[in-house]
Amino acid sequence: QLRLVESGGGLVQPGGSLTLSCVASGPGIRDYTITWFRQAPGEEGGGVACIRARGDSTDYLERGGDRIIISRDNAKGTVALQVHRLKREDSGKYYCAGRQEYCTGSGPEYDGWGRGTQVTVTS
Repeated sequence: QLRLVESGGGLVQPGGSLTLSCVASGPGIRDYTITWFRQAPGEEGGGVACIRARGDSTDYLERGGDRIIISRDNAKGTVALQVHRLKREDSGKYYCAGRQEYCTGSGPEYDGWGRGTQVTVTS
């Protein structure tokens, strides 16, 4: 069974940077595409960035320019999301989710989810 645990959230000032981590475990984890989603209060959640199982393909699901970088280390079972030059609109609860097919921003198509980590960008 796919198990995902996020960490790395917190309070950050605008313009700062942070790195979120998703630790993935379970049989066949290296076969899973992992996507980071963000859910802000009162807003519809959406995909932020996605990385395929082998890490050779990424898809940035929202326009972040070069502010957002997703990467994975399959040896450690981790997927990282770096967000630079943070803006208040980056605030929200960040979740990682896994599926065994291509990247998509459609949440219901994912097989497993973590419990999320909260990011608040505030001065």
